[in-house]
Amino acid sequence: MTTKPGRTPARPYFSSGPCAKRPGWTPENLGRDTLGRSHRARVGKMRLKEAIDRTRALLEVPADYRIGIVPASDTGAVEMAMWSMLGARPVTMLAWESFGEGWITDVVKQLKLDAKVMTAPYGALPDLAKVDPDTDIVFTWNGTTSGVRVPDASWIAADRKGLTICDATSAAFAQSLDWGKLDVVTFSFQKALGGEGAHGVLVLGPRAVERLESYKPAWPLPKIFRMTKGGKLIEGIFEGETINTPSMLVIEDWIDALKWAESAGGLKELIRRADSNLHAITQWVERTPWVDFLCADPAARSNTSVCLRIADPKVAALDEEKQRAFVKEMETLLSKEKAAFDIGGYRDAPPGLRVWCGATVERADIEALCPWLDWAFAEVKKTLS
Repeated sequence: MTTKPGRTPARPYFSSGPCAKRPGWTPENLGRDTLGRSHRARVGKMRLKEAIDRTRALLEVPADYRIGIVPASDTGAVEMAMWSMLGARPVTMLAWESFGEGWITDVVKQLKLDAKVMTAPYGALPDLAKVDPDTDIVFTWNGTTSGVRVPDASWIAADRKGLTICDATSAAFAQSLDWGKLDVVTFSFQKALGGEGAHGVLVLGPRAVERLESYKPAWPLPKIFRMTKGGKLIEGIFEGETINTPSMLVIEDWIDALKWAESAGGLKELIRRADSNLHAITQWVERTPWVDFLCADPAARSNTSVCLRIADPKVAALDEEKQRAFVKEMETLLSKEKAAFDIGGYRDAPPGLRVWCGATVERADIEALCPWLDWAFAEVKKTLS
């Protein structure tokens, strides 16, 4: 019999996006000078530029890479890059979870490019050694819905002919990105630093800028995708002059998150915190027979979007619909007890749990969560005939 735990996590927020706010967050800490003002006013431009500069410093982005705040979250940033740059040469699309599959749909069905598609089932990676460096490459660094990440960028050729377009939305600020191997990097505010939604970040290396200035796609580009004018990059986009109107409240919240990250110890400490949270989950999984990681390879396991499968034979023998119902019942119990919110696996992923372990989550809350997972599992299993 599993006893109901006596202590709940202090902050039971384990959603994989939007993610937990930073420790100590309060709206009173947010700047207000830009609210109700034009984003084109000097104060607005200064704050947008500050957000870009602090992002560069924290992520250790090279000086010759541009950083822009763009519309429509990470989705908008990835699609801006694909619509603007793909088609100049053959392209390889990599996917091992639902968001990567979405980028394949964009390229194959919308842009109608004859792409080479390399996929792997949830929990695994495709054979990265077979990627052709002469092609453009589109991939997610960390699979948010599968809990599988690329361990490093060694599979990307330093002398590649094509561009690498990397969706790093659940990797940035928690995993080390090899900037020299990445020509385009995208992410959004609401993941690893617990910001708010609606805006994305687009990082362009020199090779990506060269592509933008030398290549015109065969298809029309909507206004929010246009990054060049007269064959030259619109530099203002990367200096805080956003394409459309941003939420300055979201920008103030992002700056607050960046300041917290700086005070916590910078990128190295953010990665350490995420790794520590994964370690806490790993210790629990190793002593808990009913659960296992969806990703079998420890080197490829995400330290942010940690995906778990129910390994108990009786539950695993259920059909997929009943497994999903089992997990849903666990979610409902945990939410009712205020022990955990939003920890169900993604709708397209295999039935299971997904626990966000990024740097804004405290290890103590992960450790407090695990006994509640045991309790919820035991309670729901009692209902099986």
